[in-house]
Amino acid sequence: MSNSINPLSLMATAPLNTTKSAQGSSGGSSSWFEAMADAWGKTLDSEAGRIEEMSNDISAGNDRPEAITALTAETLKFSFLSNSSHTALSSVGTALETMARKQ
Repeated sequence: MSNSINPLSLMATAPLNTTKSAQGSSGGSSSWFEAMADAWGKTLDSEAGRIEEMSNDISAGNDRPEAITALTAETLKFSFLSNSSHTALSSVGTALETMARKQ
């Protein structure tokens, strides 16, 4: 058994090249895994905002079938993105856990 360092485990836990202060007041991520989670979160926030706008439009009286169908399509898209983000983050997290155990 050698004591060599697995390059994949180093990459998995490596910090990003940017500093938190350079990323603005929102803080920023310290690893690529956190950056991936942040990107998924921002995408889901954006989609939720779009759904909220469409819902408010329907509530304001635009209850035409076209608007309702568009809202339904956006909610299904949100559901797909939400499931995809969960799968991606869980899969990568499990892979990182497995790599850590093999060290």
